[in-house]
Amino acid sequence: MIRISTAQLWVHDQDEALAFYTDKLGMELRADVTLPEMGDFRWLTVGPPGQEDVAIVLMAIPGEPVLTDETAEQVRSLMAKGLAGTVFLTTDDCQASYEELKARGVEFSEEPEERPYGIDSGFRDPSGNSFRLTEVKERSPA
Repeated sequence: MIRISTAQLWVHDQDEALAFYTDKLGMELRADVTLPEMGDFRWLTVGPPGQEDVAIVLMAIPGEPVLTDETAEQVRSLMAKGLAGTVFLTTDDCQASYEELKARGVEFSEEPEERPYGIDSGFRDPSGNSFRLTEVKERSPA
């Protein structure tokens, strides 16, 4: 069976991202390893409590030789527009989670709103990555 273990998000500043994901979103630090033999490459991962088999890599945008300056700038541009990808989070109570995260300093671009699939809201991390926070409605059997 194939399962998802890790997903990656580009971040502008790994320390800022780590603080946001742990202090504001309540995630746990999973790994923080610097590899000197790879030019001080930093492998930094976080994950939600209770989901130990899932992690998010907070990946710094690399320069040469991995990415050209032009490509790195294109990644930054997409991030600024919230188009570098979206992370979908689910919760049992969107309004309560919204209030909790807002109290921790998360700035929402969309307040919780009733949708056909449930209650949905949106925010971005400090690097511009897009997040959806959703309370999914149970579907009634057809």
